[in-house]
Amino acid sequence: MRPRATSFFLGCIFFPDLFTVPPPIMNTPLPPALRLFVIGSIFASGLLAQAPKAPKVSFPPLSPQATVKQPVGVTDVEVVYSRPSMRGRKIFGAMIPYGEVWRTGANTATRISFSTPVKLQGASLAAGAYELFTIPGKNEWTIIVQKLPEKASWGAYKYEAEKDTARMKVKPAVTPTPVETFSIGISDLRDTGATIYLAWENTRVPLKLEIDTVGIVMPQVRAAMAAEGPKTWNLYYGAATLYYDNGLDLKQALAWLDEAAKLRVDYPGIYLLKTRIHAKLGEKAAAQAAAAKAVETGLKLEGPTSVMARQAKDIADSLK
Repeated sequence: MRPRATSFFLGCIFFPDLFTVPPPIMNTPLPPALRLFVIGSIFASGLLAQAPKAPKVSFPPLSPQATVKQPVGVTDVEVVYSRPSMRGRKIFGAMIPYGEVWRTGANTATRISFSTPVKLQGASLAAGAYELFTIPGKNEWTIIVQKLPEKASWGAYKYEAEKDTARMKVKPAVTPTPVETFSIGISDLRDTGATIYLAWENTRVPLKLEIDTVGIVMPQVRAAMAAEGPKTWNLYYGAATLYYDNGLDLKQALAWLDEAAKLRVDYPGIYLLKTRIHAKLGEKAAAQAAAAKAVETGLKLEGPTSVMARQAKDIADSLK
């Protein structure tokens, strides 16, 4: 029922003397106070129903939230933080005082998580999520991690040092070009680590991330190799790559590559890796033979601009 029709209907019931609707429904008049309340309710409902709604306005956030997700080796790293901007202000040593705990961003404290155990700036951290606080200094920063609480911390106003999981020291670097908006990134990616950096104004703070990728993956490799049933070329090739990249048993890596080649004879990556291993072992003839196979399969698979074919040829040429 529409608002106006509702008002008319209620008026007919409670105030028959105001509307020409015979015969009267109510023989006993309402008390004056109740009558005023009902009249007010009727007219208010009609007015509210007719009042236009104000349009919704979405204002841009001063410090928008950002999420950084990056696999490092076999470890998933995630950082969730808010990004304030300079906006003409002096930041470190002024708006962000030296020697005081900072939320490392804006709004809620920055959150960082790892899917496996890691070392951050030399401190061992179990897999899990943490809040990241910092104490900026002109010549040295203190990095603080605490286990993520049930409710995210708003700023660092309730920071308690006794809840620290780890504290680390790091030297900041001065950048010639100022960074307008606070940034956290992950660079220098390797299978066993990376650099997590904080950057704002003319300051860049690098944090060394280390991961025991070999210790995590090797038990899986051994279990897969020992399992009954056929193996895939990817397993042999991946295990050989792990061994080569981490300076492990290169003879074992070559044996796995031979098995991979039986299952996937047309993949140049297998022969390129064999070229590199033979070259590292000082086996020039074997390296050149493997390079020739890499060039042959590379041209067939990728064409005349094959990157793997070119890399294999460069290694072979360097051994002449």
